[in-house]
Amino acid sequence: MTARRTRWQEAGNSGNYGKRFAELVSAGEDLDGEARLADTLLPRGARVLDAGAGMGRVTAALLRRGHDVVAIEPDEALVRQARETYPGLPIEGRDILDLGPDDGPFDLVVCVGNVMLYLAEGTEREALRAMRAVLGENGRILVGFHLQDRPPHAHAYTAAEFEADLTAAGLRVALRAGTYQLHPANEVYGVWVLDRAQDEAGRQPPARRP
Repeated sequence: MTARRTRWQEAGNSGNYGKRFAELVSAGEDLDGEARLADTLLPRGARVLDAGAGMGRVTAALLRRGHDVVAIEPDEALVRQARETYPGLPIEGRDILDLGPDDGPFDLVVCVGNVMLYLAEGTEREALRAMRAVLGENGRILVGFHLQDRPPHAHAYTAAEFEADLTAAGLRVALRAGTYQLHPANEVYGVWVLDRAQDEAGRQPPARRP
């Protein structure tokens, strides 16, 4: 596991987060918005990586929809909470920065719930490259985070900064929206679907014939 301390670790947020979402799950609240969008991006029985899975709510929702899902989460307290809330959940105590090509391929990498805002300082491009490295041939990445009204201690990450970082990481924007229900893009919340900007040989992908 990476030795760099994340903003999440610096903030000491895991206890309140895990408790709050466990209570929402127990109360039967609808927490599947991200998973519903992810499901629409996938064929049946697709292979998915939930990167920064927290207490596993997105993983659990995608498993219920019949997908093959692996969850990674570096916060040990959240990993324990995930296993308690969803017994048998396939979650590993790993950091996004530890991913490598041998971990893939995945049809979709899900990185939602402000994960990008709590990475270790200055590792955003490295994290994006790590997620790109595990994509299958037509794989994509679903990312979402607050642009305004961010949680305490979260990185103030603008849409322009994020899009510059993803471009530098060899990705491109396939879709940008303002919610997981695909409302228009705005400056309050950002949802992106990303794919590779070029193929593994470093060439631009050939243009599709009409």
